Amino acid sequence: MVKEGKHLYEYAVDAASAGAFVVEFVGVGRRVLEVGCGPGSITRILHTASQCKVTGIELDPDAIEKVTPFCEAVIRADLNNPDWPGLIADQASFDVVVAADVLEHLYDPWKTLERMAQPLGPEGFLVISLPHACHAAVASCLINGDFQYRDWGLLDRTHIRFFGLANMTTLFKRAGLKIVDYRFVIKPPEETEFAASWARLPASLRQALGSVPHADIYQVVIKAAPADRIDAELTLEPPRPKVFALPTRWKHRIRNGLARRLDPYPRIKNGARHLLRFLGINP
Repeated sequence: MVKEGKHLYEYAVDAASAGAFVVEFVGVGRRVLEVGCGPGSITRILHTASQCKVTGIELDPDAIEKVTPFCEAVIRADLNNPDWPGLIADQASFDVVVAADVLEHLYDPWKTLERMAQPLGPEGFLVISLPHACHAAVASCLINGDFQYRDWGLLDRTHIRFFGLANMTTLFKRAGLKIVDYRFVIKPPEETEFAASWARLPASLRQALGSVPHADIYQVVIKAAPADRIDAELTLEPPRPKVFALPTRWKHRIRNGLARRLDPYPRIKNGARHLLRFLGINP
């Protein structure tokens, strides 16, 4: 996806993961353009389980080789080159454009997101996932004076852009898009790649950081559409204040356990989401 480094780790597409939310938003039987598809963790599910027809855009030759069996076509392109949309100009429009953890790797994610909307059909929409740079675990790294770049995760060493919730909202507005739905991937600091850094903080400081509404938001998956087609739009609001002081670890297990068990029952799952919000658990 970018020339300066490879971004080829495969995403977990488990219940309540960013990949699962992307698949949920895309739906079934769609014509999909997956921008920066990588080795195909999401592409494979869209192709096999969701019966979607996927066209991929990817730069890395190794990733292209892996994802090709799940695509109608794979186009090699550098998303930092503003001319990349011309490579798909002769194709029919798409129902959905997907970019899963892509924009944070690009020099100009604002313009790139705007370009991603160009090949959408009249009823088309985008599904975008982004890491949340304002997670409490990242704050612990700053407080400890150790900004821990890694090969994956929130501080992936190939990330060159960082977004909080307000920055994400601005990103979509600047691209002429409105947010119509979203999901938060929730991960408490002690379950992230920065657990050791988090543990080094005094208990009082951990409690203060953990009380911030967006403290546990690890990733955000956003469904958006061109602003001129949408009357109402959503803002990215952190989970509501907690009604019951359930331990974070319990909330994580309850949310993931229900998600797995209720996947076959979408109506019941929707009702369960309201109950989880009442309990202070972001579904």
